[in-house]
Amino acid sequence: MTYDDFLFRGDLEELDPDVAELIRHETARQARTLIMVPSESTIPEAVREAVGSAFNNIYAEGYPTEKTRRMTEAEILDYDRQINDFRRNSDDRYYKGTEYANLVEALARRRCAEAFATEKSGANDLYVNVQPLSGAPANSAVYTALLQPGDTILSMNLMFGGHLSHGAPVNRTGKFFNIISYSINPETEALDYDEMMRLAIEHKPKIVIGGYSSYPLAPDWQKYREIADAAGAYLLADVAHFAGLIIAGAYPSPIDYADIVTFTTHKTLNGPRGAVIITRSKDLAAKLDRGVFPGEQGGPHLNNIAGLAVALRFTRTEQFKQLQLQTVTNAKRLAEKLKARGLRIPYGGTDSHMMVVDCGSITGPDGTALSGDMGARILDLIGIVANRQTIPGDTSALRPSGVRLGTPWITQRGFTETHIDRLGDIIADVLTACVPYRLPKSKGSEARARIPFDVFQQAKLAVRDLVDSIGIDTHVAADSYPHVSYVDDAYSSKGQIFAIVGSQAGSLLDMALTSDVAALQDGDTQPTHILEPDGSVMASGILERGSENDYHLFVAQNAGRVVEWLRSLSDNFVIFDENDLYINAPGPVTVHYIGETEKNLSFAPEKGYAAKTYHIGLNGPNYAGPQGSELPAFTFEEPKFDTLLTTPLHDAHLKLGAKMGEFAGYDMPLWYDKVMNEHLAVRNSAGIFDVTHMGVFDAKGPGAEAFLNAVTTNSVNLLKPGRSHYTFLLGTDGIPHDDLMIYKLGEEHFLLVVNASNNDKNWAWLNAIKDGTVCIDPASPARKVVTEPFELRDLRAASSGAAQRLDIAIQGPASREILMQLGGSDSDLAALKALPWAGIMQATLGDFDLLISRTGYTGERIAYEVFPHPDQAEALFVKLIDLGAVPCGLAARDSLRIEAGLPLYGHELAGPHNMTPSEAGMGSYVKLQKPWFVGKSGFLAREAARDTQIVRFRMENKGARPAHQGDPIVDEKGRVVGIVTSCSIDSEGYQLGQALMQSGNRKRGTVLAVFAGSERAKYKPLNNMSFGQRALMPEPVTILRRFPK
Repeated sequence: MTYDDFLFRGDLEELDPDVAELIRHETARQARTLIMVPSESTIPEAVREAVGSAFNNIYAEGYPTEKTRRMTEAEILDYDRQINDFRRNSDDRYYKGTEYANLVEALARRRCAEAFATEKSGANDLYVNVQPLSGAPANSAVYTALLQPGDTILSMNLMFGGHLSHGAPVNRTGKFFNIISYSINPETEALDYDEMMRLAIEHKPKIVIGGYSSYPLAPDWQKYREIADAAGAYLLADVAHFAGLIIAGAYPSPIDYADIVTFTTHKTLNGPRGAVIITRSKDLAAKLDRGVFPGEQGGPHLNNIAGLAVALRFTRTEQFKQLQLQTVTNAKRLAEKLKARGLRIPYGGTDSHMMVVDCGSITGPDGTALSGDMGARILDLIGIVANRQTIPGDTSALRPSGVRLGTPWITQRGFTETHIDRLGDIIADVLTACVPYRLPKSKGSEARARIPFDVFQQAKLAVRDLVDSIGIDTHVAADSYPHVSYVDDAYSSKGQIFAIVGSQAGSLLDMALTSDVAALQDGDTQPTHILEPDGSVMASGILERGSENDYHLFVAQNAGRVVEWLRSLSDNFVIFDENDLYINAPGPVTVHYIGETEKNLSFAPEKGYAAKTYHIGLNGPNYAGPQGSELPAFTFEEPKFDTLLTTPLHDAHLKLGAKMGEFAGYDMPLWYDKVMNEHLAVRNSAGIFDVTHMGVFDAKGPGAEAFLNAVTTNSVNLLKPGRSHYTFLLGTDGIPHDDLMIYKLGEEHFLLVVNASNNDKNWAWLNAIKDGTVCIDPASPARKVVTEPFELRDLRAASSGAAQRLDIAIQGPASREILMQLGGSDSDLAALKALPWAGIMQATLGDFDLLISRTGYTGERIAYEVFPHPDQAEALFVKLIDLGAVPCGLAARDSLRIEAGLPLYGHELAGPHNMTPSEAGMGSYVKLQKPWFVGKSGFLAREAARDTQIVRFRMENKGARPAHQGDPIVDEKGRVVGIVTSCSIDSEGYQLGQALMQSGNRKRGTVLAVFAGSERAKYKPLNNMSFGQRALMPEPVTILRRFPK
């Protein structure tokens, strides 16, 4: 049929199937889950119909006539009277065509007044505004009506249940008004009315707010009234969460006490999204109406107001009253059930529809407490929807310890005490099975958690069974994967095919399967096994590679478990290695069911195993796959030389008049001028350092990345070409063999720069691992790093020929301009200018063929390391000095890195105290989420026992004797609380150092003392000292930030 108009006729599924499908998915989600967010409820079908009505189409800025406030419902709906009156007298709205808008809004106002009327305050005494779009706009409208910027509000602290719109610093109210927060009694966890009264009298707020979003106990509105009166303030009762309960008599009403009452309509009231403002004062009503419109918002959403009118009609029914009473009963029962299961319930329980569970009592092996965020996320994955929540004792809204649970929605669907008991067991089973742990980050750390696979899957099934036993008023087709899936989904006894798809598919399968997935080419197949975490066989099958991101897995048995296992690995919340919670499974990937297969999936059990460094189950006690022979421990003896080694720049140092000295077996420049002058040259202009004694290796070939990822702590697999990162080589005991830089020159090409003192040891260690001749894991002494072929070269060795490279560092704010003065092509100079921090490039500057990285060891961000061929090293060094770089010795290099908080091997790493990267403040460069790397288990063992940390300190007296490695640091009682690891002069002339400190003494600003030069001090009993002799006195030190800003 053809129409002569521009109306888009047709239903949603026909006109926009994408949005129709999204709505179906969301409807199905709500049907299959138990939604326990206290702020949410399901609105009845009739309300939904009103919200979708023609009232959605119109504007109606303004309000119905004032006289309709006291009309009965029958009078409002007397069309003969109302329509004729409208035609004759119109209204004050800015738009016409609003005759029915007036009536539906008047009806909603009247029904609301009747619902909230009390014996003392009848419906005709209440002035109702139903236009606010939500709770926050309703509260903002109150502030707009009654306050000026800078006025004081007294409200509940957000950490204990206050709302954002009550004055949170991130909210507009916190920015525009002076917020004074009251809290709870820390011992009883109940509202502290005495504190409220004291604060009200002291600060004289204009508004006192009663009401909260997560505090579950009922208030004493009479006490709130007394507190507001004592300050001469308005009392605003924000009962957004409790409106439905109040109507049913299940929660105290503030109507007779508060000057203004606000609430949302979509929580316990079971209405559409919106809010209401009620007052008993005609004068306040006029101000509040203007505060809503035009003060806070424009046209009202008449469709929502129509829906609210319907919802308010339902509040008159016995069904609504029983719903609210059962909602509270269910919440109380759930709190009691969870408490009986050993979970702490803050505030002692609940008087309302919500409660909070303290997840912090659940701790992992490393002492990490389960966070509210992790608790809520894992519950969501099993089908219980809740939200994270701060509780008493939390210090940041970003790191809450609680999970907030509400019973409105589940009660609407028919939950009784019997259902609640089953639900309580599911929640307790899941939360108490969670194993929290903490991952280091570049700034601080992140709390994570995992859950056993079987607990996770059984909880999903239990939730599904509960959902199937209750009601729902929507009817859409149920979803399947990827939206939801279960371990008992039916598969026949025949072989089954699953497709694993995504950019991480190969990596996930390489971790999950026993075969060498990385060796497959397109079209190849291989036998394989999927192992349980304990090493036993879950299933066997055939893996086929279709393309780099597309694999087919043919499994002979246990298909339901296999597919849910792979999907759970992709989600990354289940425990898949009992000894290592930290491992992240690659992902996400998609795991689709393809169908049955007639392929022969039988093969000898010993097939399907490949020599791999790691796969799930390899470390399990029931692993029965092939194992190699035990390998010997690594041993190394440093070579001895009769004379000091020299670098290619040695002659240049002598010509420049450098003070020479031994370092790492080399005759090296300690300083040229004064150390302080060289130090300041780097901070203010540019200094150049001879670091050609440092080791420079490269690894090149298909297996280079996997090898380096296994032997170092950082994630080499995440490095992009042209970038670099800091990392560590650990021994099997977790103590560093060295710290180093890795630069990615190309897809299969890496450059390594290692410390001179460890060069020979590192070279021997890496080659021994590459050759598979030494033990790299005492727990699995046959383990080898298995990769594709690659070449490992020492680029300082003459055998590397034209590929030889040495390191020269130019550091400081003028270093870029000095390098630019060498000249070069426009493209090379532009690339140099744009080179980001940790970037590396190849360029020809002047006559020099260089690798150039923007890295360094001085704390300067404008800093470079250039890698010339040895034949060009001296000429480049001299040229850069001619262009303005100040030659600097090792003493300045040491003072600069100490000032920057950077560690030195043998001082803040390894050394006499066997310090780990975490102790040095560099734990974020140890990526525990990697499945395995050399020294990981030893590192974790040391972390579990560690109670020390490196700090920076400054000696407060400029003329003080410098501290040296090993000098003790003492507290005010003379107890040794730290040991100096390094110390040198800083930019201001103070002695600044680093020290290994015990926990409890590392807070910035702490004043301690150091016995500087204690090793060289000549001790004499104090009672034998004579006049004029000097006793060893400690020098005051102050703890600084770990790293300067």
